[in-house]
Amino acid sequence: MNTTEPVLSAYTSGGAKIDTRISELVASGSVEMSPRDAAQITEAARVLPANTRVYVNALPGRLHYATLRAMEALRDEGLDPVPHIAARRLESRAALEEFVQGAVHAGAHRVLLIGGDQPAPAGPYASSMQVLREGTLAKYQIREVGFAGYPEGHPRIEQPVLDEALSEKIALASEQGIDVSIVTQFSFVPVRIAEYCALMARTYPQLPLYVGMAGPTSTASLLRYAQHCGVSASLRALSGMGVAAAKLVTHSDPMEQLASLAHHCEGGGTSNAVGAHFFSFGGFANTARFINRIIAEASGSVL
Repeated sequence: MNTTEPVLSAYTSGGAKIDTRISELVASGSVEMSPRDAAQITEAARVLPANTRVYVNALPGRLHYATLRAMEALRDEGLDPVPHIAARRLESRAALEEFVQGAVHAGAHRVLLIGGDQPAPAGPYASSMQVLREGTLAKYQIREVGFAGYPEGHPRIEQPVLDEALSEKIALASEQGIDVSIVTQFSFVPVRIAEYCALMARTYPQLPLYVGMAGPTSTASLLRYAQHCGVSASLRALSGMGVAAAKLVTHSDPMEQLASLAHHCEGGGTSNAVGAHFFSFGGFANTARFINRIIAEASGSVL
């Protein structure tokens, strides 16, 4: 991406209305970081809007204190830390309670609750539903729980099962007085994102949707992360291609993804997409600078 050209005018052709919507989706969105990027928090905080949601992911084989320390640093920098809770990586009920209590102490009032991708559960929880049923989130006054959305489907779970589980989780969270949002996986195919947004607007019109997309990174890195993240349909279509060939057919530029989402939101239909969710595969600080550029261009100021 050219760092000297204006981002909006260089990558969109939808006029001021689309540019404004892109800026709104970014400003009201979120970003995801790894505990490995903790050293970049101060740099990222200098350019992100105050209280930006920053999701701290759960790494396999890492003790949860790394996540909690990153959350504390985010809180101290004026950002809104949101931990991942991966059900299948929790070793015990005590571990769940200890982590949620620690997360609240570190400034969390919302979490992203996922199943986790390891084949066998480390403890009593095989799914995010089981964690929610414990009532631990409500006990420690977590106000919002995010669930994962899969525009391209899940690599190991059939769509009817996913649909039924989401309906049950939304109902259970509501019973516990917890708000719900959806954070989607990223996709290489913008039309799949638009179709998913339209489906969610029809099914759960009041449910806030944060649309996942990769922040600035190389195509090679993005394809590598896609293998780990289960971006199944896109990846199958690209398998066997070299990086150069894949780059020609991959809609991986974040501005292209944002423009597609903005056009969908402005297309006359209903949409409950409230923000973009950036996966910082190219580094937390680099993604934060990208977010800053879009907002600053739209407002005519520097954050």
